[in-house]
Amino acid sequence: MKSIKREELSFSQEETKPKFNLEEIARLLDLIEEKKLTHFELEIKGFRIKIAKESPVSSPTQPGSWPASPAAAMATPSPPSTEVQPQVESQENLHFITSPMVGTFYRAPDPTSPPFVEVGDVVKKNQTLCIIEAMKLMNEIEADIDGVIKEIYVENGKPVEYGQRLFAIQPIS
Repeated sequence: MKSIKREELSFSQEETKPKFNLEEIARLLDLIEEKKLTHFELEIKGFRIKIAKESPVSSPTQPGSWPASPAAAMATPSPPSTEVQPQVESQENLHFITSPMVGTFYRAPDPTSPPFVEVGDVVKKNQTLCIIEAMKLMNEIEADIDGVIKEIYVENGKPVEYGQRLFAIQPIS
């Protein structure tokens, strides 16, 4: 495992609280790319940054390089996970539930409970479909229409981006 030497990071800090500006974070991303790290975690006096990048060996798709700036990283959502994406015959009549935030996708309220929904389940408007954990807060994602779950795009425990498809629902007329 490669590591970044402490000397390569010279972030400005006060005694009580670190200060990171966008240039320093961009420089950190450049260092991570240069060292070809797939996982990185930094915690300094309560400020924590964690970065995970799929390795080319485990990814069925060609992964992109790190964005040039943190603003670009936030503005450009990554493509949906290709691991759980069976083909749907006709997508023109489907309604898609997308992620309203960046976070971690959970199909059940806890590891020992059954999933909220499965493919083929009939769901009602306002029924909980999944949970997205963001900043230690659990956010329930609900169906906004009545219908049948035709596809679940994300695996349990995987990260999701803002706007990423989570579910395909066939509306019930």
